[in-house]
Parts: sequence; structure tokens; C-alpha cells
Amino acid sequence: MKMMTKKLSIAVLTTALAFGASNTFTKDNVGAAIDKNRIVIAGSTALLPLTNQASKEFKKSNPKIKISVSGSSSIAGPQAVKKGSATIGAADWDATSEKVTGLPTFSDLKAYKIAVIPFAAVVSKNNPVSDLSTSELQDIYTGKITNWKQVGGPDKKINVYTRSIGSGTRVNFEKKALKGEDIKDSGSNVEKVSSSGLMKSKVAGDDYGIGYIDLAYITPSSGLKALSYNGVKATVENVKAKKYPVWGYGYLITKSNVSEANMKFIKFMQSSKFQNKSLKSLKFIPVSEMK
Repeated sequence: MKMMTKKLSIAVLTTALAFGASNTFTKDNVGAAIDKNRIVIAGSTALLPLTNQASKEFKKSNPKIKISVSGSSSIAGPQAVKKGSATIGAADWDATSEKVTGLPTFSDLKAYKIAVIPFAAVVSKNNPVSDLSTSELQDIYTGKITNWKQVGGPDKKINVYTRSIGSGTRVNFEKKALKGEDIKDSGSNVEKVSSSGLMKSKVAGDDYGIGYIDLAYITPSSGLKALSYNGVKATVENVKAKKYPVWGYGYLITKSNVSEANMKFIKFMQSSKFQNKSLKSLKFIPVSEMK
């Protein structure tokens, strides 16, 4: 009997160690994911300002529910939910049904639409270029245009910043701004960044850099300038007027048997109170306003 107990303990320990090695979350977060009164959100950094704000507001009226929020990439959201290391995955496309080249579709998970996300190509506020066309962006991100003078700027090499495959911001930028053109990831002037926050700091600190990010990160103090697209400014108003096409929907993704606490949080984010106040203030657009 003692021998059986010892073998069982070793098996349990081995399984636990294997699970811990399969994700990048803390031990506390792993435990939180299997606690019905805990909410663990992982995934999109484009949605991170929104999920962070929602968690702060939700905690005030639900102090007994503990929430942790992190961000890395959209694909990491449903992956973490699938593994059980997160209860909610944030993603910039519907990863349960929309097919994205090179990425899996999580048809056994459930998606909840929570926001409209406007995206933009960005440069440093010190860069004189203010507008790029579809073809110019395509040529910059495929390596055909490499100097700012080719698009009306200074005679300086263009430093291209991009996100890795699996980033929802990249998925939307390739689909909407580049009209399906694939970004060239290699080259001496190309650098991949791991999050929206890092994209913001890299481009803001490089007068000859270009990147792409959602409008939530472009503030008066960010050091960034959103580029107009084919002569149309990247604004919430132009997205709503269907003049500016570079936007996508943001989703929260869960298992089908989501806990009451997690569903309560999702409904809070979908509520008209949150959508029409905090969500708007962060330059996202309420789902109800995009028909």
C-alpha cells in the first residue's frame, strides 16, 4: 500500500511539473485558473489597456473575486485557455471560427465580441511624414521601399518594426492596411517586438522608425504619430463613418463551461455602462456602434 501511494505521489508530481513547464504563467496564476472565484486573463496586448481598466472597475463591485491580467499576443490567449492556465483569452480576431494562415482555429472554445479596435501605422512625432498609401505601406513592409525619401521624407533608412506571427495587431494590419500582403520578417532594417507596449516605446524613440499599433496607445505623451491612410486620418470618427478601414473586433475567449465569475466579468465588459464610458475613453469603439 505504501509503495502504491509513493508511486501515485510521484505521478502527480510529474504531471504538475510538466504542466508548469508548458506555460509562462506564475504558480499563483496556474492555481487561479482552476478556482471558480478567480479570473485569469491572458493574450492580446492591443486589448490590454481595456482588460486592465475593466478589471479595476470590476473589482470595486466584486471584491471577493480575484483577477489577474497579462498580455503577450492574441494567439497566446486561446492557447492559455485551452491549457487551463487562463480562464479568459483576449484576442484581436475570432480565434474560434476565423481562419488565419499559419495559426490554429479553436473551434471547441467560445468567443464573446467586446470591442472594435482601430489600428494605425505609426512613426515618431518628429518624423515629417504624415500619410502613406496602401501601396507605399505594402512596399515598406515587403522591403521594396527602404528609404524615407521614397515617400516624401528625409534621406534616411527606414527602420521597420513589426510583431511576430500570432499577434492580432499583425493579423489586422496585414489584412486591412496591407490588403493581404505578408510582412517580410527578415532584413537588416527589420526588428520584431513582442508586445504593443514595446512597439510604442521602440517607434517613439526612433525618428526613422515605422510600426503599427492600436489607437489606445497613441496619446499626447506617447511620442507617436498616427499616419493617415490614403489621405484619411486614423480616428475613431472615421472608423465609425466607414472611411478608415484599418480596424478589427476584439474578443474574450473561454471554454464552454465558463464559471459564473468569469461570465459576470464578460457581461460587465459588454454592458452599455462600460462600453459607453471607459471603453470609449480609451479610443475603442462600442460594438453596438458598428453595424
